[in-house]
Amino acid sequence: MKTILASFLFLLVLQTHASDPATVAFTLDFPASDPAHYSISVRSDGHVTYESKGKISTDSNDREPFQGEFTLTEATRAQIFDLAARAKYFSGKVDSGNKKLAFTGQKKLTYSDGQRNTTATYNFSQQAAVQQLTTLFAALSATLEFGRRLTYDHRYQKLALDEELKNMEREATGGGLAELQAVKPILQAIYDDQSVINVVRARAQRIVEMGDGH
Repeated sequence: MKTILASFLFLLVLQTHASDPATVAFTLDFPASDPAHYSISVRSDGHVTYESKGKISTDSNDREPFQGEFTLTEATRAQIFDLAARAKYFSGKVDSGNKKLAFTGQKKLTYSDGQRNTTATYNFSQQAAVQQLTTLFAALSATLEFGRRLTYDHRYQKLALDEELKNMEREATGGGLAELQAVKPILQAIYDDQSVINVVRARAQRIVEMGDGH
């Protein structure tokens, strides 16, 4: 009877772990950049939580905390977990170990599921999968930070929207942003706002369409 009970409990634990969502997380701490800190956590169901500490406006040096949540497109979600697998879930040597390289921030990648929990910190990695993840997470952060600043500008200083949207459109065209759909609500709000000048509204709409096309 005890053996049967023990087997049942063991199977129950395995099933519980199997149902745990896998998570890939990335953190950057770089005081010389803006934001000086950010972290992105991606669950296997596509849910993303993001938090950062950066400038709310280009006119201010004050850094304020920010948090946001959204759902990734399936293509990006699959890409992140595929790259994590190719990087062996960050269980081996990730940092290049080259001390002569310029410091570009302390980066941390973490993978967790019901069976493993691995973390790697690095300045620069020679692994192609880690490089791609680093670039992708930086692009996600850039998109969300644009959304953060646009929300502030739309509420408090609409004259700043033109320059911010010009910068955003340039970054999006150059491939420096990812998951534009995550900030679609604020872009759509700017487009729908009749008090915003037409050229700015048109630019917001073009960026929305760029996001809808991916």
